[in-house]
Amino acid sequence: MKLPVLKIGDLTAEVPIIQGGMAIRLSTARLAAAVAQEGGIGLIAASGMAFDELRKEIRLARKLTGGKGIIGINAMVAAREFLGLITTAAEEKIDLIVAGAGFSRDIFAVGREHNVAVVPIVSSVKLAKISEKLGAAAIVVEGTEAGGHLGTQQSIKDILPDIVKAVNIPVIAAGGATDGAAVAELFKLGASGVQMGSRFAASEESNGAPALKELYLKMTKEDVVQIDSPVGYKGRAILNPFAKQVLEGTQPRPRTCDNCLKQCSRSFCIIRALTRAQQGDVETGLVFTGANMWKIKEILPVKEIFRRLKEEIAKI
Repeated sequence: MKLPVLKIGDLTAEVPIIQGGMAIRLSTARLAAAVAQEGGIGLIAASGMAFDELRKEIRLARKLTGGKGIIGINAMVAAREFLGLITTAAEEKIDLIVAGAGFSRDIFAVGREHNVAVVPIVSSVKLAKISEKLGAAAIVVEGTEAGGHLGTQQSIKDILPDIVKAVNIPVIAAGGATDGAAVAELFKLGASGVQMGSRFAASEESNGAPALKELYLKMTKEDVVQIDSPVGYKGRAILNPFAKQVLEGTQPRPRTCDNCLKQCSRSFCIIRALTRAQQGDVETGLVFTGANMWKIKEILPVKEIFRRLKEEIAKI
């Protein structure tokens, strides 16, 4: 099997692989730049960043790639600073904006004003059609196998074919792909590209602490659970002491609130919980994971991940 190029508006990715935007600060400039240099699309996770920090990350990614390759951001619609983050990125001439954990109409006006490709994350035919009508350059279709916030309990394999038929823009499949065989299967179902999160979370360039990456390698299939996120969506996570408390309803509520979300159940602070995990606290941190993270047994450089993906796909 030969991989096609992925065209999103005026952008062309020689390798149709998008690295998932994993917050908080798991996907930063180093990871995004490494993916872009291999011909894929690298995403900086903007959620939880101050505007100046995001500017610095975008500029650093451009410096690391020598201005070549495709660099985008991923931002959580549910974040209070969502509009400011995507506007900041657009002003920095980011190549594309990917938005999940909710649906935003504001994003399309920002995209038109700054001539930036807008790529919403959707999980239904209805939202796919609305995205195309509003001016999306492409869509990411996320199934229940994805990590983090989930918009559906249906498998990507079930929802992808119908969405591909319903729209005329590129459809990027997300959820559960950790190797070349899984990527090839999604292309056979009609995907124009594939977004991978877990495989790049477990990379050398990922900004996670060593303890976090060790947890990825130690986890089993039975450690994958779904929790109720204060954002208002289900979230796929690793069963650690923190997730166990959330599932049991024994997690102490935060005494103070940073008002980081537009709406929040205040069951726990998701920004702080994700930050603790990123920094290596895998006991009291929230560790988001894809459904198949347990299949990954090595922390690899991005270059080697791409080499293996291409090799595995070529054999199919």
